[in-house]
Amino acid sequence: MQRLLLPLAAVVALWASQPALRADSSDTVGTIPSYVLTATDRLRIAVYQEDDLSSIVRIDANGDVNLLLVGEVKIAGFTVREAQKVIEDAYRDGRFLRDPQVIITVEEYAPREVSIGGQVRNPGRYPLPIESTMTVIDLVTKAGGLTDIAKGGSVTITHITPDGKKITTTVDVDSIIKGKAQAKANDTTLQLQPGDIVYVPERII
Repeated sequence: MQRLLLPLAAVVALWASQPALRADSSDTVGTIPSYVLTATDRLRIAVYQEDDLSSIVRIDANGDVNLLLVGEVKIAGFTVREAQKVIEDAYRDGRFLRDPQVIITVEEYAPREVSIGGQVRNPGRYPLPIESTMTVIDLVTKAGGLTDIAKGGSVTITHITPDGKKITTTVDVDSIIKGKAQAKANDTTLQLQPGDIVYVPERII
């Protein structure tokens, strides 16, 4: 399988000229390299000039995809661009291919929702946008904002990892909304991931 591959720019040009091999752009995020992959996403994974290695797979509950030759590769939580490199490294490190070039498109999205409860005006489940991010501030706003008795300085975000581990962080939403200097509204740690649970506690009066 050792082959002399074209430069990346030529690969992209050739790939773009073959619409039959790509999922329709209106249904996939293959051209959005910042999209973060998650469990149950259904992917088309193509290895350039290695048609026998190309496949359509679904990310399992552990965040893995099962690929020919290299076996299980964990890609959930990575962006499309990062996942392409992870798979390329797997083929290269396993000495299966000298210079693999991988292209990922998303054939079917996993359900992408987050939930918010507690002291907001409209608690419930909300869909995450596919082509952009949503922060906890965005979600609080969509939920109608904090109630008058909300303890906005102690909002929790609970994230469940693919292996079932719960990670909880506390965010001072009040300070961010009020624009206080110590709050960082553009902090990437405020960005929500599919399945996250946000809870706004009640202020003790």
